[in-house]
Amino acid sequence: MTTVTFNVPGINCGHCVHTIQSELSELLGVESVVASAETKQTTVTFDAPANIESIKSLLAEINYPVAE
Repeated sequence: MTTVTFNVPGINCGHCVHTIQSELSELLGVESVVASAETKQTTVTFDAPANIESIKSLLAEINYPVAE
């Protein structure tokens, strides 16, 4: 199991948090997702087949790109 925290500056409200958590939770291999509008971060715990690139790609696809 791997846990990674991403900076996602587009998180502004509870709706953003809900969208990110529900979308990422559907990704195969994702164990848990905690998004925060206060810190503008998303912490994801995952195992294969999910990986950092697939998570970042999905976040960009739903209009919450990760800040590099």
